Amino acid sequence: MEEEFKTVITLNDAVSAQMVAAMLMDNGIPAAVFGADSTALTNMVGNIDVKVNAADYDAAMELINSPGEELPEEEELPEE
Repeated sequence: MEEEFKTVITLNDAVSAQMVAAMLMDNGIPAAVFGADSTALTNMVGNIDVKVNAADYDAAMELINSPGEELPEEEELPEE
């Protein structure tokens, strides 16, 4: 069976992962965050994956690695 989803990036916090997924979706690439629920339950940071359909993997990686796109960093997250 062929893999349905592929991980494009693994981050340590759910907010950053959600920001990357939103950036991908804004550019027409369906994306989902995996692992955020388990880290929220334990109140810890952990490996949170942003995944896309295998067919969209190359386009997603190109977008993530493009010079004009800056991935979120913890220091730049807005304060609440």
